[in-house]
Amino acid sequence: MTSTLAKPDTSRERIAELFDLAQDILRRARARGADQCELSLSESRGLNVAVRMGEVETVEFTRDRGLALTVYFRDGAAGLRKASASSADLSSSGLEATIDQACAIARYTEADPLAGLADAERMAARIDDFDRWHPWAIDADAAVALGIACETAGREADPRISNSEGASVNSSESLAVYANSHGFVGGERGTSHSIACSLIAGRGDGMQRDDWYTLGLASTDLESPEAVGRRAAERVLRRLDPRRAPTGSFPVLFSAEQARGLIGNLLGAVSGGAQYRESSFLLGAAGQRIFPDWFALRERPHLTRGLRSSSYDAEGVATAESNLVTGGTLQRYLLDAYSARKLGLRSTGNAGGVFNLEASLGHDDLPTLLHGMGRGLYVTELMGQGVNPVTGDYSRGAAGFWVENGEIAYPVDEITIAGNLRQMYLALEAVGSEIDPRSHVRTGPMLIGAMTVAGAMADPGG
Repeated sequence: MTSTLAKPDTSRERIAELFDLAQDILRRARARGADQCELSLSESRGLNVAVRMGEVETVEFTRDRGLALTVYFRDGAAGLRKASASSADLSSSGLEATIDQACAIARYTEADPLAGLADAERMAARIDDFDRWHPWAIDADAAVALGIACETAGREADPRISNSEGASVNSSESLAVYANSHGFVGGERGTSHSIACSLIAGRGDGMQRDDWYTLGLASTDLESPEAVGRRAAERVLRRLDPRRAPTGSFPVLFSAEQARGLIGNLLGAVSGGAQYRESSFLLGAAGQRIFPDWFALRERPHLTRGLRSSSYDAEGVATAESNLVTGGTLQRYLLDAYSARKLGLRSTGNAGGVFNLEASLGHDDLPTLLHGMGRGLYVTELMGQGVNPVTGDYSRGAAGFWVENGEIAYPVDEITIAGNLRQMYLALEAVGSEIDPRSHVRTGPMLIGAMTVAGAMADPGG
């Protein structure tokens, strides 16, 4: 891909400077009487280009930095009073003001016996970068050229493509340092690049929209802009002339993109916050079988070039490879230090979320899965937020394709699918072999044995 000469890489030197700054801020906070303190320092820069109908719409250069500081003051036997302040001003006076604000706020917060840093012995002893730093030496002109090439390839793929919502090229670099008064200081650097295209096909009331994007830590991980445009064209063309699906109970196959959402619902339900607030449909479910016995989810935070690889979580706790689900049974919750204390458990190193979660994959590709389901719905798009996190009731607008005799018969839209997540997880019949690599949650298509599909009319054969 077109690029300019790379500038000298000073990221390691800048992280070292942020290390020194972090330790200085901690010293100042402790000097003001804070018993414990922690902070994150971040810097990022990026290039974002958008084109539409062959013309430049926006060229944006971004540069951000920030400090987020949390202090804890002991209030006798009552525990620690916690307060936070943040700022984008890293000048000496700006830092002084931020520290003063955090310490002042702490005078008015209620003491909590469970508040405080994660345990010192849990801090990461080794920090790796996992090959996540791949700056893209690209300027605005080159990015515009890639965006136009992407959109042109899509628009010229078929005369039925009548319009475009445009193409974009994005590149970003970020540095982050976390430090706390245990003496832990950790630094990370990472890059992210993407090319995207969104097209419109058909005319009048028959218009349909679809898109495609490619994402990676390195520009060499990306699909070519022409391939992205053509894929967007293929996706929008296959949606033309949709019908309404029949109404009834049918197997539902979620594309890999949409299957990630089902796992996301699980992650929310097993988070420590949802557990101690008793706002989860999987309340107290650790040790229970919630999926078929062949299904597993494994967290792999130390993958080389993983989209979310890290040696430590947002509290400095060392991350480790471990199972979330094994043999269909939920092994643990996702806990930071506070939620672990609330539940009488131990932090799982998940402050800030999960790190590279992988579902167990089957051997069947998409055509084989469609053949196996026989008759039902293949979901490629979901709309709305119809998920109740307390009961697990699930009702979403959907679009995709109706499947007859194991093959895609026609596109469908304006339908609703409904069920209950706990029942849906147990009704999981297969996970396909083809993953969508554009997320740190990696899964193939997921086939649910039966869900309620509300379409145009009752199914005469149902």
